[in-house]
Amino acid sequence: MVKIRVEGHESLVRDTVSNAVINSSTSEYKIYMSKYRAREKQSDELRNACKEINTLKAELREIKSLIKKVIEK
Repeated sequence: MVKIRVEGHESLVRDTVSNAVINSSTSEYKIYMSKYRAREKQSDELRNACKEINTLKAELREIKSLIKKVIEK
């Protein structure tokens, strides 16, 4: 695999076999990964909040139906 530097970018190289552009800067990679993990965490938190809201909605429906049964008697 031969790598050629991309003009105007010190940390970018092009793989001549796959023609892919690769960032060879480890610090930029670490920054990218920390941002990626933060997005994943935020997504997980949002997903969990939606699940909790749906659970609360179901419980509220159950409470309403029980109250209606008590009122009908």
